[in-house]
Amino acid sequence: MARADIDKRIIIKKASKLANEIGLEKVTLKLLADSLNIKPPSLYNHIKGLEDLQKEVMLYGWRQLEERVTEAAVCVTGYDALEAMGRAFYKYATENPGIFNTMLWYNKFQSDEMKDATKKFFSVIYKIFSTLNISRENCDHLIRTYRAFLEGYVLLVNNNAFGHPLSVEESFEISLQVLKAGTKALERKKADN
Repeated sequence: MARADIDKRIIIKKASKLANEIGLEKVTLKLLADSLNIKPPSLYNHIKGLEDLQKEVMLYGWRQLEERVTEAAVCVTGYDALEAMGRAFYKYATENPGIFNTMLWYNKFQSDEMKDATKKFFSVIYKIFSTLNISRENCDHLIRTYRAFLEGYVLLVNNNAFGHPLSVEESFEISLQVLKAGTKALERKKADN
C-alpha cells in the first residue's frame, strides 16, 4: 500500500483538492491517506498532524492567489491593474472554495512563514495603489476596503447566499466600478503632493 512517490507537495495538493470538494474541516488524515493510497502513519513523514496540514493548505492557497494576482497585474497599471487583481481574486476564490475558506483564518497560524505569505500578497496590492497618487494612509484604508469587499463577496457567492436571480458576476463587475470611482475620489490633487 505504501507509495514511494509521495512527498509533502503531493500531500498538500491532494488535501487542497479534497478541501475544495468537501471542505477542509471534513478532511481527516485517514481520508487523505486513503485518497493517496497510503497508510495514515505515512503522512507523518511529511506533516506533523491535522493542524499542520490545515496550515499548509492555507499557505498553499495564499501562494497560489499571489501568483494569480501578480499574473493578472502584469502589463497593466493603475485602475486596470486593480480591476484585473479583483477579477483574479474572485476567480481563484470561487474556483477554490475550500482552500479560500481556510485562507480566511490565517491569523490562527502565527508564524514568520505565514506573515511572509500574506505580506507578499498584500505588497502586490499596495504597489498597485501606490501608483495612483493616493496617500499612504488612504492606501492602507483602501487595502482593507478591497479585501473586505472581495472576501465578503466571495463568501456570499461560495455559500449561494445571493437569492436574487441577477447575475452575481454582473453585480461583481458593477461593484468593481463603484470601488474604482470611490478610489479615484481619494486621489491627491497635484498641488497637494
